[in-house]
Amino acid sequence: MIVCKFGGTSVASAEQIQKVANIVKSNPARKIVAVSAPGKRSGDDIKVTDLLINLAMAALKNEEIEEKLQIVVNRFMAIADGLELDHTICDVIAEDLRERVQGDKSNEELFIDSIKAAGEDNNAKLIAAYFNSIGMPARYVSPKEGLIVNDLPERTYALPEAYANLSPLKYTKEIIVFPGFFGYTKAGILRTFDRGGSDITGSILAAAVEAELYENFTDVDCVFSANPKVVNDPVEIKEITYREMRELSYAGFSVFHDEALMPVYKIGVPVNIKNTNNPSAPGTRIVPRRSVTGRPVTGISADSGFSTLYVSKYLMNREVGFGRKLLQILEDENISYEHTPSGLDDISVIMRSNQITLENEERILARVKNELNADDVQMRHGFSMIVIVGEGMRNNTGLAARAATAISKTGANIEMINQGSSEVSLVFGVLQEYENQILQALYGEFFAHVRV
Repeated sequence: MIVCKFGGTSVASAEQIQKVANIVKSNPARKIVAVSAPGKRSGDDIKVTDLLINLAMAALKNEEIEEKLQIVVNRFMAIADGLELDHTICDVIAEDLRERVQGDKSNEELFIDSIKAAGEDNNAKLIAAYFNSIGMPARYVSPKEGLIVNDLPERTYALPEAYANLSPLKYTKEIIVFPGFFGYTKAGILRTFDRGGSDITGSILAAAVEAELYENFTDVDCVFSANPKVVNDPVEIKEITYREMRELSYAGFSVFHDEALMPVYKIGVPVNIKNTNNPSAPGTRIVPRRSVTGRPVTGISADSGFSTLYVSKYLMNREVGFGRKLLQILEDENISYEHTPSGLDDISVIMRSNQITLENEERILARVKNELNADDVQMRHGFSMIVIVGEGMRNNTGLAARAATAISKTGANIEMINQGSSEVSLVFGVLQEYENQILQALYGEFFAHVRV
């Protein structure tokens, strides 16, 4: 059995959904299809998810919502017309949206989740209806039928019983069309995964049914060794390990959600990233192990939007529990951290800037100063993380020096260096304004003269 997921651009229009149907029909092993909400049809278009967020915000403010609701319905209606479906499915979608906007608004986050999820949920219903209309027996399955997730306030993740609940789908005779991006708590409350979380849903389904392959269809032929919007003609990656892809996805490889690897990694289901618009292209395979090439670096990635909490205290290294107390302050603010580089008398905690507000920043600084008696405490913003990834790095000497030299030639200062114990990745913290220059410099150092 093959589980395949189709992203927003793959299901953005009737024409794209017809391509999806042809892909699924071309291989009888493709029995489970996870779908996103309709994405952009062109560069200046608006994703259905963004239209739904606008609708949710208007409903929360008790504004007039009919026009915003109708815009969403019209998007689905245009798809249905292009697929020559009658408007029964559009009536179902309109009724579903009206029920959602009349839902419980006491918890704004959960209310917005419910509205956002309407994109994936209703697109799955529409695509299942289309499959059946062209003689492909299909069935829409709701995440309510088994994709159990945890409760607030933690980020959303599937509970172990979700895999057992979804396992019987492996025996399906029909094509299962399953909406991505969300699940339900044990109490029946809808919660969404992070943005782009349809990848996660597909991975959960692939693990649950122990698929032979998880195909992730998007709008590119393969994964590239660097961002093609920044680097000219980057090397294509034909095969990459789970660990390499996880590191690259963490730092900006938007082609695949970084959390989506864990379910398939645990049981060893290979992943193939493919292009809906060019399905014959071999794509990029993500596997447990791969053969070593002559190039130590597989990819270079960058992500912006990081902040650094810097704390200095003389003899910090001799104070038992200092790091735990510092991280406890962040935990009390429900903030996760990314890296914690440290010296004898200082430590930096690097976190995503979107977790920081003016209010919690003031509280954190005050608590660190008063409770930990720090000599100096500062919060700095506007950083990027540059990640160099490759399974061959551990056997290659002088790589960090080469990278640091390439970065120095851009005029940027390296604010932080971190290498994981697995030696698969090397992370540099730099000011955000130098991000693209550094990517280009590192690509020139590790890839410009080598084509494999």
